[in-house]
Amino acid sequence: MAKENFNWKSLFVNEETENTSKQETVNTPISDVNKFPESPTTFQPTESATNNPFLNEIFAVYEKGFESLNQTGFDFYEMYKSVISVGATNPQSYQMAFTMGKTINPQLSKSFLLEKSKYYTEEIEKVHAKYDATGNSRKKDLNDAITAEKGNLTRTISDLESKIAQLQSDLQKNKAELEKIDFKNKEQFSEIQLKIEANDLAKKKILDSINTIVTGINQYL
Repeated sequence: MAKENFNWKSLFVNEETENTSKQETVNTPISDVNKFPESPTTFQPTESATNNPFLNEIFAVYEKGFESLNQTGFDFYEMYKSVISVGATNPQSYQMAFTMGKTINPQLSKSFLLEKSKYYTEEIEKVHAKYDATGNSRKKDLNDAITAEKGNLTRTISDLESKIAQLQSDLQKNKAELEKIDFKNKEQFSEIQLKIEANDLAKKKILDSINTIVTGINQYL
């Protein structure tokens, strides 16, 4: 079945590059009576999409996926490739492709082509929905991780700012205490100093008195 061959590369998960020979085999057009000669589809991005660096790469993924859906015989895929190769805005390209298709499949009809176009459209929509869900899930996971990281850092910064504010407050208090030390102890320091001086004076006074008596004894006895 075509679905089983719908091997699209992940649009959001990097994979190892396939070997060159395998890619060449997949991309090589098969020329037989049931196919038109293939020509590469030229993707013309809109002006708003030209700044998206992934657009051409992902469009190529869609093209390969579209190709992998191709079924045997002439159907919408061959019609699409033939018209694109000549020019999608050229009415004659549709007539030429349909006429050639009729030579391959005499039962070919407009309704058949339109019905098959729905099949390709629906399959592409399914894959788009899958990768859209994958992309949005990864976007949500990344956003949640960013939010959590910001929350953790915000709390850490808030804690540090609180600690810094407390340290600054403690610093100011200690500076103020340092400035008060001399004033707070000035009276006690002065009292101690006066007592030291009084001790010296008292000693001198008593010794002077004693020495006076000693001198008198030596003189008068």
